[in-house]
Amino acid sequence: MKIYPLGDAAAVVELGAEISEAVHRKVKALSMRLEAQPIPGMIEYVPAFTTVTVFYDPYRVLKEMGAQLSETGISKGVSPYRKVYNILEQMATDIGDEAESTVRVIEIPVCYGEEFGPDLEFVANHNGLTPEEVIRIHSSAEYLVYMVGFAPGFPYLGGMPEAIAAPRRPSPRLAIPAGSVGIAGKQTGVYPIETPGGWQIIGRTPIALFVPDSNPPTILASGDRICFRPISRQEYMERKEGNR
Repeated sequence: MKIYPLGDAAAVVELGAEISEAVHRKVKALSMRLEAQPIPGMIEYVPAFTTVTVFYDPYRVLKEMGAQLSETGISKGVSPYRKVYNILEQMATDIGDEAESTVRVIEIPVCYGEEFGPDLEFVANHNGLTPEEVIRIHSSAEYLVYMVGFAPGFPYLGGMPEAIAAPRRPSPRLAIPAGSVGIAGKQTGVYPIETPGGWQIIGRTPIALFVPDSNPPTILASGDRICFRPISRQEYMERKEGNR
């Protein structure tokens, strides 16, 4: 476990050196502790693959912890980062790999191929498979949401079978439709909004992963498990129409 500063108003807690479910459970456990007991002056925490970054207000850290301040608000020989460091070290030192008592399993319907998955054929050919085999393999796995980022609601997933891994496109598309399901290397993911991207697109879901007016605005969170369910074009259109 390592703790180091990120600028003068954030601290990074590194809980492992590799991406794994064991490290993820520690990231999740520390996030749960910070959610239940925010450190003094904390603005927000951001979980990632192996780290949790804590952003804080240096002035509030000192004020809420009773540090002696001058009339200008400058601390007298007291480091806000050192105070944050000490608290985070205590919180993270005895952390186990405990997980939440209940884990959400979310089903995401996907219409594979044709206009919704223009790269399905490439992924199949690249791996010596048929498109039907790619769909079966992709939809038979259960995926862990390690973190959400890149774009609002974009899930970074673990658990994709290597049998359908494929390289990124040599040239990114300027616009990937929202809901597109793609593969890049050994990862798969879902584009929550229209954005440029270089992933191999194999299908699309009618489910909106990012709804700005909702609270929270994203339907997926770190620690969730998801599975993909193949649907027909007709079901896609019906569910898409129902979301309007």
